[in-house]
Amino acid sequence: MSITAEKKQKLLKEYATAKQDTGSPEVQCAILSERITALTDHFKTHPKDHHSRRGLLIMVGKRRRLLDYLKRKDQARYEGLIQRLGLRK
Repeated sequence: MSITAEKKQKLLKEYATAKQDTGSPEVQCAILSERITALTDHFKTHPKDHHSRRGLLIMVGKRRRLLDYLKRKDQARYEGLIQRLGLRK
């Protein structure tokens, strides 16, 4: 249910704002979105996995907080990120 190292490196290159950027809100939201997508697919085959569902809800909340932070700090970056990730709101 976690993402591979290659996929994570690809996301880092795609969403990084600087060369060695690993901690910007864009990168963190992209990684969380990938993990959320993987877990969502997992629940299609394992609907009774409630322990992992709790982890999914925690990740969704963390992504929401990061997006709220980005919206407060820089509206343009926020709008660009949700457009690139294909998120609502």
